[in-house]
Parts: sequence; structure tokens; C-alpha cells
Amino acid sequence: MKALNYVKVSLLAVPFLFGGCKSKKAVVEPVKPLTVEEVNQQHFLQQVNDNAQYAKFLTSKVKFSVEVGVQKLTLTGNLKMKRDDVIRLQLMAFGFVEAGRIELTPEYVLIMDRINKQYMKATYGSIDFLRNSGLNFYTMQALFWNELFVPGQTKVLDASLNKMDADMSGENAIISLNDGKMQYRWLATKDQAQIRMANIMYVDQFKGNTQLNWDYEDFHVLNRKPFPFEHNITFTVPEKEVKLGMTLNYVKHEDNWETRTDVSSSYREVTIDEILRRFMAL
Repeated sequence: MKALNYVKVSLLAVPFLFGGCKSKKAVVEPVKPLTVEEVNQQHFLQQVNDNAQYAKFLTSKVKFSVEVGVQKLTLTGNLKMKRDDVIRLQLMAFGFVEAGRIELTPEYVLIMDRINKQYMKATYGSIDFLRNSGLNFYTMQALFWNELFVPGQTKVLDASLNKMDADMSGENAIISLNDGKMQYRWLATKDQAQIRMANIMYVDQFKGNTQLNWDYEDFHVLNRKPFPFEHNITFTVPEKEVKLGMTLNYVKHEDNWETRTDVSSSYREVTIDEILRRFMAL
């Protein structure tokens, strides 16, 4: 009987518990509706994001140029990319000898000087200009693939677009994303929602700004979507400017190649400046 009485008391208490909850109404802030301008911006950003290539592999012959000050070097080579895994540039001297290799993976940056048998291998955080510019594998991948990116994310989700602003007032749209000292900008056509330029700037009032500018030209249809076959890249630090150029040709989707490079024990590890000096002397 005592047990039955406890059950009755418990049941009688339930309405009082719910009644107590009802007396404390939660304060819900009204959701501010989006303006027509904000809706148009989000629709445009979605169009830009949808223009991303969906191929897993992309390979191409490349005409590659490097310009530092008055020095300029032109090479041919190959570009090989596997999405979310590797970006590789093979640089050829005299048209048939591999002079160097640049390999980017989510874990490291590898630069090899084949002729002088030397290399540099490091994490993104250990290289000043990559760390200061907020560049990692996924931002570099987006730049090579002509896509938007969000720092710290492996891909741009629909919800990520809410972090971006789109100024539609000019001839082209300017997409922007600010993150502390980092400023990210994209220039996109309003009619095709196609990225024509990407800019990354690290603002430092004391040491000077670091800036990467990536221009896209000569678009061709690839997988039913426009893709740039000419990339012009300018990297600027307070005391130096490096210009890189890539022109793609014979673009394919080959997947029968090794995605990692083994460095022979006969190679000597050096700094990136030493490798760059060697390349410019070719």
C-alpha cells in the first residue's frame, strides 16, 4: 500500500511540475528576415560555389614561369592533382629533363631540385609566408581549382557562405571574408558567377603586409563548367615580390600515377631560398 501511495503522490505532482515550467516562458528573440539584397547575395554566392569542378583528378601539360626581380625563368612541365590528396608540379629543363618538383599534400610542402640533388620538406606552419598568409593545403587546392574556400575548413558548405559578403554594386562582384589580420577577396563575374581573381592578405602594421594575388584567364569548358587554363600568381612580402605563371594545355583526368614522392638519401636538405637561387641560375 505504501508503494501505491507513493505512485499516487508522484502522479499528482506531475501537473504541478509542468505548470511550473509553463510559468517560466522562454524569451525567444524574433528572427530578422533577410533583405532582398541579402537574399540576392546568398544566391550569387551559391552560384559561385556551384561552379566548382567535381573531378577527382586533373592532369595537364604546363608552361611555367618564375620571375624574381630582374631574373626570369621559363620551363615546361606537368601539373597533376588529386582532390583532397595532392598537388604536384613537375618542372622540366630542356623539354625532357625533370629539373624540379613541387608537391603539396595536407601534411607537408616538398620542393625538390633534381639537378643539384637537394630538397626542402616542411609543414605549412613552419614556413613563414604560408603561416602568415593563412595558407594550407585546402586553400592552395581551392586556388589551383578556381574555387572559394573558408580558412580551417576542408570544403565550403552551404552554411559557410553565410560568413562571406558579396558587393554586387560594380561591374563585377567582390566577395570578401575577414578573419582577424587575414583578409580574403575574390573577384567574380556577375553574369556567370565565375571567379576571375583571388586575393589573400595578411595585415601587419609593424613588419608590413604579406599578399598573394591569383588571376585566372583563358577559360575553357571542362566537365561542362568553365575552367581557367592560365594562372598568373603574384606573391608579395615587404622586401620581395615573386611572380609565377602557369599555362595549361592538354588537360585530362589521368589517375594512373603515384601520389607521393620518395626523397632519395642522396639528396641534401636545404632552405627554400637556396633552392630558388639554384632554379633561377638554370
